Parts: sequence; C-alpha cells; structure tokens
Amino acid sequence: MTTPSTPTSENPPQRVPKPKWLRVKLPTGQAYKEVRDIVSEHKLHTICESGHCPNMGECWGAGTATFMILGNICTRSCGFCNVATGKPLEADPFEPGRVANSVKLMNVKHAVITSVDRDDLPDGGSEIWAQTVRAIRHQSPGTTLETLIPDFAGKWENLARIIQVAPEIVSHNLETVRRLTKEVRIQAKYDRSLEVLRRLRQAGIKTKSGVMLGLGESFEEVVETMDDLRSVDCQILTLGQYLQPTPKHLPVVEFIHPDTFAELKKIGLEKGFRYVESGPLVRSSYHAEKHLI
Repeated sequence: MTTPSTPTSENPPQRVPKPKWLRVKLPTGQAYKEVRDIVSEHKLHTICESGHCPNMGECWGAGTATFMILGNICTRSCGFCNVATGKPLEADPFEPGRVANSVKLMNVKHAVITSVDRDDLPDGGSEIWAQTVRAIRHQSPGTTLETLIPDFAGKWENLARIIQVAPEIVSHNLETVRRLTKEVRIQAKYDRSLEVLRRLRQAGIKTKSGVMLGLGESFEEVVETMDDLRSVDCQILTLGQYLQPTPKHLPVVEFIHPDTFAELKKIGLEKGFRYVESGPLVRSSYHAEKHLI
C-alpha cells in the first residue's frame, strides 16, 4: 500500500487505471431472476440496484437485500459518497410499512436497512428506524435484520431507540483510517463512531464496521484501525476497494491488490474479529446473512 498521503483537490494524484480484478460478472441464477422479476413487477426500490452493487446477484440469490430509508438526500457531504447532499424532504411516516411490504414481497431472508444522515431531524430519524424494524418483524417474522446506521451526531438518546428494537446485527462504518477521516467524512468524527460501536456492544448487540481502502492510507494505518475496532469489541469487519463515483469525488489513490486484502483478512481474524470480509468488491452488506452465526 502507499506511503501515507491525504488526497486533496489542490494536489490530486494521477488517475490510476482500473485493474482486471475489478471486473464484475453479470448477475445470474434462478433465485436472482425470481427476485428481479418481483422487484420489476412491484416497482420496488433497493439500494442494491441504485448503488450498482457488484454483488447484487450473489446477495439476492442468498435471500439478502439492502433498503435505504429516510429519503435520498443527505445532510452531510462525504467526499466518497454519491448520495445527493441538501435539504431533505419531510420524513415519510408510511415508509416503514412500504419497506416491510417490499421485504415480504421479495421473500427476503435477511434484510439490511441503511439510511442517509438526517441531522435536520431532532431524533436523527431514529423513530423511523425503529418503526421500520418493527414493521418488518410484524410482516416477516422469519426475516433477520441488519441495520447500517449513522452516528446520530452523538445524540445517544437516538441511538437508544436502535438498541431498544435490537436488530440481530447493527453496523456503523468507520469508512477510513483516523488520519483521513476529516477529508473523507467531513462532518463525522472517528472517536464518535467508535463510541457508537462501544455503546452497542455494551448493550449486547452484535456489531460490524466497514473500511474502504485505496484513499491513501498505509497498511499500518489499516491494522491500527483494526485495533481501534477491537478495542470496542467490534466483531465483524468488511474491507473493500474505494471506487470514485464521479470526477467530483475523492480520487482513487491506489487499487489494492487482492493479495493485500487476503493478508489483511488473516490479520483481522488473528486479532479476534469473528468475521472479516476482505476483497476488492466487498461492500458493507456482503455475505451479511453469514454473519448471523
């Protein structure tokens, strides 16, 4: 990996050509086709599609799908993310029911729920979060849940609503190493994210976090990040390649070789993570259904 550097607009790195190991196979399989037909027929929305996830076929085939709640406009402007930034619309009180209906129609075995940041709302959107979990459990009692949550700006009474409904797994992504956090996650704080994960584990909830590689971090910094996550007893880690959504976003400093991802997986497991998903095409919800055990 690279010597530590921080990508900036004043001193952007040269554009790095995309390597062959990032080629994506088209989704196939009968299970995928059946879900695809249901999604099309009922005009359902998943972040799997809108985010052009490279693992959509594999996940849908395994009965896993990811849904984004609380709209599609975020109050934050992270340098890696392609979600629109601005003033969001009012929270929709009927959204939990619609998402639960989608989960039921798609016969989802393991649902992953994520959201934009809603710093404009006093509760950070936590009540809609809790209602969505309850609605899915009501309509699909056999479906397990993972929630990929924001930091709720450190307002712990809002995090408490997530703890109260106790999803099987709660994920909160560090996204990058400590040194790059201010550049990559402008309104977030590295230690605040660690505190989110610490409080969740303290409440007995299984926790997960994800880190993108290729933004200029060093190998040693990634290992240090693992140590920080283990210090709050985070149990599941995902490591994947950062890909620049548009030329306006942070550039890719380096495409990390699959061998490096494999080495990091080995180190992570040795440090005590129960699961480490590590590879160029790994995303936060990759193999999510396997992390329940």
